[in-house]
Formats: sequence, structure tokens, C-alpha cells
Amino acid sequence: MTTLQITLPDKLALEAQRAGLLSSQRLEKWLREQLQSQRIDELFGAIERMEAVNEPSAMSAEEMAAEIEAMRTERRANT
Repeated sequence: MTTLQITLPDKLALEAQRAGLLSSQRLEKWLREQLQSQRIDELFGAIERMEAVNEPSAMSAEEMAAEIEAMRTERRANT
């Protein structure tokens, strides 16, 4: 276990203590929720970045066949 020491304004610390927010269990639960929320935010950020990438659309089978044929024709012309 790790022990943390934090500095809070007296009034806030008192209110948080009275509300039961400074117990180890409550802090652990809150930190886990915050970490999960951060991971979700990072995931959606990554998805947005991926969607922003301009990739060429996938080629159809016919387009691939045409490209292969063009490459073969070019190779034959060069030999």
C-alpha cells in the first residue's frame, strides 16, 4: 500500500471529511472511476483521430485486377 499526503484548504478538508469523502475506500473508488473515465476519453480521442485520417477507399476486386493487369503490362513492355 502507498500512503499519500495531500494539502487542501482547511474548509474543504473539513467539509470533505464530514461528508465521508476522505476515507480510503471512497478515495480508492473515486480514483478508479476517474481512471476509467480517462481511459474512455482517451479511447474516443483515438477514434476521432483515426476517423480524421484521410485514407483512400478500399479497392474493389475489379479495381485490384485492373491494377495488377496494368502492372503486368508495364513489366512486359519493359522486358
